[in-house]
Amino acid sequence: MYEHELSFANELADEADQIALSYFRGSFEVREKADRTPVTEADIAIERAIRAALHARFPRDGVLGEEGGSEGDASRRWIVDPIDGTKNFADGVQLWATLIALAVDDVPVVGVVSMPAIGERYEAARGIGARLNGEAIHVSRTDSVSRAFVLFGGMADWLDGPNARGVQQLMREARRTRGFGDAWAHMLVARGSADVMVERELNTWDWAAVEVVVEEAGGTMSQLDGSPLAHGRSVLSTNGVLHNDVVGRLRSARGV
Repeated sequence: MYEHELSFANELADEADQIALSYFRGSFEVREKADRTPVTEADIAIERAIRAALHARFPRDGVLGEEGGSEGDASRRWIVDPIDGTKNFADGVQLWATLIALAVDDVPVVGVVSMPAIGERYEAARGIGARLNGEAIHVSRTDSVSRAFVLFGGMADWLDGPNARGVQQLMREARRTRGFGDAWAHMLVARGSADVMVERELNTWDWAAVEVVVEEAGGTMSQLDGSPLAHGRSVLSTNGVLHNDVVGRLRSARGV
């Protein structure tokens, strides 16, 4: 149903890849935004190019971008994170991505996660499945936490807060844990390389494209308490089989 939009999202990602790599392989300015997160010249250049292309192809659609905010109030809205993993990008670590999604009536229906520094392009649209570099991907069939590979964004996120005890218990019981973070960790769940990913807080542009890929690969995404994803709230990605178990564990640890 959204094949045309998915194809266009891949065209946008191609352009974003070229811009991002031209900066990543050279030198660039990094500054701190008001929320104390970094932004680079590449972030600004990519989002500007994507917005221009969107206005030309779909002038009636709205756009929400991390750097430029929201414009338009149409039922169709493109959601863009020009560089997800800006800290990695600035530090010379290859694990960063451009995230491009289309949402219809606030439901993401197309998602592209492009990681040119490691040669990986994830894409999905509702009803047609998820792919990595053109090949279909699927979540794992792991059915117990004791056999699960659990990922998390950063250790500091889970040292305190209402979910700290539950997440720490989850990690102690899991077969394996790693702090990969950002979109790539969710893609590892989508392709069946990992089973669970927990995030303390993500904005809409961080999870919109990711949600389509994970769910079209057979997985499940929600907040840590099982409620629907929301701007600035927690995110849990699983292979689907483990989702209710993980949510139940986290709720129990909070005394809910």
